[in-house]
Amino acid sequence: MSQMQVRLSPDSPQEHWGRGPLSFDANSATIHIAGETSSQLRTIRKAARLLDGLGPEEILFAGDWQKEQQWAFASSFSNPKKQARFHWCEDQHKSVLEKQYQAMLFTRQLINRTPEDIFPESLANEVTDWLSGLAGKAVTARSIKGEALKQAGWVGIYHVGRGSDRPPVLLELDYNPSGDADAPVAAALVGKGITFDSGGYSIKASEGMLSMKCDMGGAATVAGGLGLAIMQGLNKRVKLFLCCAENLISGHAYKLGDILTYKNGVTVEVVNTDAEGRLVLADGLMAAGETGAPLILDAATLTGAAIMALGGEYNALFALDKNTQDRIRQIAEQEQEPAWPLPLENWHQEMCPSPYADTANSRPMKGGGAGGASNAAGFLSRFVPNRGKGWVHIDLASAFNNTATSTMPAGASAQGIRTIARALLEA
Repeated sequence: MSQMQVRLSPDSPQEHWGRGPLSFDANSATIHIAGETSSQLRTIRKAARLLDGLGPEEILFAGDWQKEQQWAFASSFSNPKKQARFHWCEDQHKSVLEKQYQAMLFTRQLINRTPEDIFPESLANEVTDWLSGLAGKAVTARSIKGEALKQAGWVGIYHVGRGSDRPPVLLELDYNPSGDADAPVAAALVGKGITFDSGGYSIKASEGMLSMKCDMGGAATVAGGLGLAIMQGLNKRVKLFLCCAENLISGHAYKLGDILTYKNGVTVEVVNTDAEGRLVLADGLMAAGETGAPLILDAATLTGAAIMALGGEYNALFALDKNTQDRIRQIAEQEQEPAWPLPLENWHQEMCPSPYADTANSRPMKGGGAGGASNAAGFLSRFVPNRGKGWVHIDLASAFNNTATSTMPAGASAQGIRTIARALLEA
């Protein structure tokens, strides 16, 4: 196994190394950083991508590194084909970094797996197994699948997933470290688990469908965040709801013009079968609301509109409760996971009208029309309790890159797990 020592220097590299951030000697590579913290971290990320191309499998952080500098390098260096071994600095941050890296690898590897490997039941099972391995008897779980979803009234997950031979699943996982069945639920997490999204009868083009193994990124991210919080000593009860389905075409698939009646009485006309994520999340949000949790976080690779608004490096935040939204934004900033609020008001519930139902699931135009990300969040807000108090929706615009960038490898980023974990610890 090849090992490389990597150091940091505030000095500029010698001219013969060019204008890049790297220089080399016989034993190590040096990353030359300057400027403010955010610029330094970006330089480190770019250097990590360049060094990844040289093929080392083991990295020794030599000299003085801060915690976030090590994390920036590690998260940008590791790629889907190679999970490198890191020798973290021997200081008070080593244990934290080891736990973050474990949670990041779980999240990334789950998202990067093929849709043949990860389907609704296997997604629910792998999350349950991983969290049970971390927390033992503190974790209990049950899955409702297939026709049982319809009988239980979880119509969104059922109808989106009924076109596949592999049945849809609602996973309810209870992390209850006290063991007290009457312990209050401090927080509830909801994740979109569309293990493959063809678009259904509103079928995607091949170039848009190619990366749709990542459409369960929300489920993986909330699971990764919960796992990280458990490793960091979470002592509060948290419930996790994963809304898992394959959105495929068959003679049994749901269709344009169908009307779904949810458990809360809201009727929804399907005007776009490729706007399926909000249909399954509606069930998860209602289930989360039934727990009485004062904090509800949902995460989803929900809209291309969020990516158009923020690019691929920020996640989008939506909330009717602006105080909770601001708290999550501040946590994201402190955890070096960029996130930014986009508009959501009560009137966004009205932005997908239907002549046949209380609402449509989108607008019958490309991308859902103007304000598509806010309109999707407005749809979700119909299904949360207490007029949205304590609820934040995270549209994971930065969850996945199908090709590598100058700062991140191809595939899943796992951006959001640190934010979720800290929000749980502070709940």
